[in-house]
Amino acid sequence: MYLKSLITIIILGIGINARAILPSEAVFHNEASDTMRINTLLNKVIDEQDPLKRVALLGREFIGTPYVAGTLEGDTERLIVNLDEMDCTTFVETVLTLAYTAGERRNSWRDYVHNLEKIRYRNGSMTDYASRLHYFSDWVVDNTHRGTIKEYTTRMPENDWVVKTLDFMSRNRDLYPALSDSTQYERIKGCEIGYRSHRFPYIKAIRLGNKAFTGALKDGDVIALTTKKPGLDVTHMGIIIKQDGVPHLMHASSKAGKVIIDEMPLTDYLKRSGATGIRIIRLNE
Repeated sequence: MYLKSLITIIILGIGINARAILPSEAVFHNEASDTMRINTLLNKVIDEQDPLKRVALLGREFIGTPYVAGTLEGDTERLIVNLDEMDCTTFVETVLTLAYTAGERRNSWRDYVHNLEKIRYRNGSMTDYASRLHYFSDWVVDNTHRGTIKEYTTRMPENDWVVKTLDFMSRNRDLYPALSDSTQYERIKGCEIGYRSHRFPYIKAIRLGNKAFTGALKDGDVIALTTKKPGLDVTHMGIIIKQDGVPHLMHASSKAGKVIIDEMPLTDYLKRSGATGIRIIRLNE
């Protein structure tokens, strides 16, 4: 009884301390141009009723955007808005947030900021570094629970399952400057506890040439590349764009140094990347 009461108090305490970030508290890379561009992009797709088409259309708007890693990192956790520089995660996150906001029939950058926090952070609320959804599986579980996205991997032909313990961050603390803070380190370890022997679906890379599978993929599908690397579930992500019926990956490419639609078909890209397979996510409305 005491333990149950203690857990209740902790949960209530988290709820009391958590609050939505006000739009004025967001940190923009270039506030004047970013807010104007967000409004323009939202209005551009607000009449498109198909969420996958919105994702594909919006993704194309960022082709050529420079690849820059670590744009969310800093001395303290802040809600960063940056449409001028992207890595693979922030590219997908930006596009999904825009598409989701337009799906709500909202066309203001303030609505975008609200939804960005909702999609990027655990329970939709930014509190600290550990509240950010760093692991893809954590991001999927949290956003699926709140109805933002759906995982379609299990609905695809020939799907499989893998079991992994996600603890790469705590095992490689020196790679993450924020984890030099012992409090954040312990909180990340606490988040990882829920992903010990975590079971998640994927499509093996060797099966991606299956015509039934490629036919089931759609423009606007978000895919994540699964990996053999210990402690990690995925290492890269992007958006499907079909060219003459063949799936290609639209992504923020570190090799190309910008957002591109990769010239290689997805199957060839995966062979070169060494990925074990992919997971498929779709925006939910």
